Amino acid sequence: MKIRVGFGYDVHQLTENRELWLGGVQIPHDKGALGHSDADVLLHAICDALLGAAGKRDIGFYFPDTSSEFKNIDSKILLQRTIQVLKDDGWKVGNIDSTLCMERPKIMSFVPEMKKVISSICEIEEGDVSIKATTSEKMGFVGREEGVNAYAVALIQKD
Repeated sequence: MKIRVGFGYDVHQLTENRELWLGGVQIPHDKGALGHSDADVLLHAICDALLGAAGKRDIGFYFPDTSSEFKNIDSKILLQRTIQVLKDDGWKVGNIDSTLCMERPKIMSFVPEMKKVISSICEIEEGDVSIKATTSEKMGFVGREEGVNAYAVALIQKD
């Protein structure tokens, strides 16, 4: 069996009058992430980790923010298409480990639903998806609640 590991990172500004989507789940909040798509920072980091593990280019190469095709697109679709890129090369997902960094809202109550969404799309068990949350202790753009970022590591495998 061949295995590979990839790392992903994404960041988005937070702004009023936008929905906040994290891990494929809409989170009630007074601010949402700004981006060309729905700006789901967690799914974007996961896509980059998966693409990196497969030796592919980044999410912006496959889903450019200059394309009207991806304007306001649901990032679950981007993750589905990323999984298909991997499948086309014979890869399957082993596990995903991720961290969200934001001051508020607290997201731990939403993690089970996020894990369900991500594991379903990636065709893995919910226990193979880890989503952790942290703050930046009021420092930097995250601490000032100007933005949110996410990190992800993914293992992929093929026989």
